[in-house]
Amino acid sequence: MAERAERAGLAHLDDDELVHAARAGERDALEALLRRHHDRVLAICRQLCGDRSDADDAAQEALIAIVRGLDRFDGRSRFSTWAYRVTTNCCLDELRRRRRRPEPVDDSTSPEHVDGRPGPLELAVRAEDRARIAAGLDALSEKFRIPLVLRDVADLDYATIGEILDLAPGTVRSRIARGRSALAALLDGNQPDDLDVEATRHR
Repeated sequence: MAERAERAGLAHLDDDELVHAARAGERDALEALLRRHHDRVLAICRQLCGDRSDADDAAQEALIAIVRGLDRFDGRSRFSTWAYRVTTNCCLDELRRRRRRPEPVDDSTSPEHVDGRPGPLELAVRAEDRARIAAGLDALSEKFRIPLVLRDVADLDYATIGEILDLAPGTVRSRIARGRSALAALLDGNQPDDLDVEATRHR
């Protein structure tokens, strides 16, 4: 009960206040800050990395990097912008490591079971849809996949994505539009005409 009340006492604090408290050594503030952003960090990693194990590794690395780098966060951008930039960089590092590894054949890509809810058929359909979207995203070059994930998965605005990727908002809009178009073509079984979807796989 005391822990729940303590967490409730931190819930009203904004990110800047939690960062200030965490830097002052308040562990509860640091934990509250990480809890607040954990789900979105993990969602970004899972969409950028594709493979669940790699995504979990990248998310763990991102959270560690956020904690270690907190004292270097200069406050010129929002904490969330900085944290998602760190997350994106950790994902790119994980993808580079993955390209250097031999790819094992994985026959265990079955849908997760969540206490029997929903039924197996619905799970299979959902898993198939997720797998198709994940495969389509994975096929896109990083140039288009990363801003698309930051927009449609992390729900960040164009200006924030521009800050994370050091791009002008207009460039972000253009890349997201082209990424969505390419993804739609891939999901329809077509090859995008104006996008080299294999560009990043062989760098």
